[in-house]
Amino acid sequence: MLTRPKAVAFDIIGTVFSMEPMRPALVAMGLPPLALDFLYTAGLRDMFALAATGTFAPFQSVLSGCLDEVLAMHGLSASLEDRNAVVGMMKALPPHEDAKAAFEVLADSGIRVFALSNGAAATTTGLLRAAGMEGLVERVLSVEDVKLSKPRAEVYCHATRAAVLAPGDMAMIATHPWDLHGARMAGLMTGYVARGVPYSPALEPPDLTGETLLEVASAMARLAPSQPDA
Repeated sequence: MLTRPKAVAFDIIGTVFSMEPMRPALVAMGLPPLALDFLYTAGLRDMFALAATGTFAPFQSVLSGCLDEVLAMHGLSASLEDRNAVVGMMKALPPHEDAKAAFEVLADSGIRVFALSNGAAATTTGLLRAAGMEGLVERVLSVEDVKLSKPRAEVYCHATRAAVLAPGDMAMIATHPWDLHGARMAGLMTGYVARGVPYSPALEPPDLTGETLLEVASAMARLAPSQPDA
């Protein structure tokens, strides 16, 4: 039987903040609309390759290289200024409309909230501050702290150590099945924000699933605590 987690770590890019503003910027460079999806997937591919070999590079530098790849695949070129401007949009992404409410419902139920991103801590902090959500987060954690990216177990263990909790007392909320698979394998509870996309049956299934951030957060908040509050 599931019990209420004592803390929740949120994935940031894609889960809490939308990358959609980057789509028209890529189209303006001559790329097709689906270029955003390929760019992000290529960035994850390279981050996974680094993680699998025990090496590391910052996500934005990885994404920059992948943008060069995407442009070349379509026979296009762009100035360094334009390429930097697109990648720089990662620092000004808008929150999903229910993101703040999702954080609030957890905080109101006594669940501690953490951010756990493949991006830099400074970028995540800036996004949360701009969205008026910084005060709802106990601590911003980044893969740069451990020099390995998700879904390596070391990243999720870093989060549980930061929260001073056993893995089973912490949950991960994300819209990326690969991220939740990693968290589940590390012993965390998981909540999948589906947004109309099915979860791969090849991966460890999530404990909770909802269409929106608020649905998943609310479901976690409604769980009975593992022990009475002191």
